Amino acid sequence: MTNSQRIKKLLFVLCIGFGITLSSDATEQNKPADGRWISLFNGKNLDGWTPKITGYDLGDNFGNTFRVEDGVLKVCYDQYDTFGGKFGHIFYKEKFSHYRLRLEYRFVGEQAPKGPGWALRNNGIMIHCQSPESMAKNQNFPVSIEVQLLGGNGKDKRSTGNLCTPGTHVVMNDQLVTQHCTSSRSKTYHGDQWVKAEVEVHGDGLIKHIINGEVVLEYERPQYDEKDADARKLIKGDTMMISEGYISLQAESHPTEFRKIEILPLDQ
Repeated sequence: MTNSQRIKKLLFVLCIGFGITLSSDATEQNKPADGRWISLFNGKNLDGWTPKITGYDLGDNFGNTFRVEDGVLKVCYDQYDTFGGKFGHIFYKEKFSHYRLRLEYRFVGEQAPKGPGWALRNNGIMIHCQSPESMAKNQNFPVSIEVQLLGGNGKDKRSTGNLCTPGTHVVMNDQLVTQHCTSSRSKTYHGDQWVKAEVEVHGDGLIKHIINGEVVLEYERPQYDEKDADARKLIKGDTMMISEGYISLQAESHPTEFRKIEILPLDQ
C-alpha cells in the first residue's frame, strides 16, 4: 500500500468515526457538480458587473435599474417617472470567445411608463459585445449579437431565443443575414414562469441558442456591419469577423429577473 493510499484509508476511517460522508476521492468534493461551470453572478451584489445606460456615464446605475434582491439580479423601473429611451446594459468584466453560457430569466410586473411597444416583455443576452468603455454616452445598444428573450402576452404565439444584430451580421444556411431580427423555433412562454436560456459560442464559428434544453436557432460567422456607424469604429483593417467579446444583459423597459448565470469555457 502506498503512502497516498494509507492516508486515504486513514481519512476514511476517521470520517466514518465522526459520521462524515467522504468521497472515494476526497478531491472530488471540491469540484463543481457540472465540471468546469463558473458562476458569473454571486447572488449577493453586482460585483464583476458594470451598468451602461443610454445618456449616462459608464457605471452610473440610473434609478437603481440593476439591483440584487433575494439572490436574483433584477431589472427594475420603480424609480422611473418615464422610460425616456434609457436603454440599459450591464456588462460582465471579462471577454469570452469559446464557451457555453446558461441562465434563467423571467418577466415580471408592468412595463416602464412610455416604454416602446415592441419592448413589452422583451429583454436580451448580448454576446460578442464591444467593450462598455468604447460605447458612446448616448449609444442605445452595444455592437453585439443579441439572444433576444421574449415573453408571451397570454394568448398569442411569440418565440424566444431569437436573434437580433445591432451593428452586426451573421451567416445562416450559407446566406448572409442582414435583417435585424430573426425568429427562433421555440415555444411561447406566457406569464411569470422561469425559462432556461443557453448559448453555445464557438468564436467566429457556430453559435447555438438553446431554450429549456432545445436548440431553437443556429448560425455562424458573426461579423461587423460596415454600414453601421458604431460598428465602423470597431473595424480594424480588413478584419470583419467577431471572434470574442463581452457579455451583457439588457434593460429594455420591462422588469426582468435573472438567476443562475454560469459559463462553461470550451476548448478551441
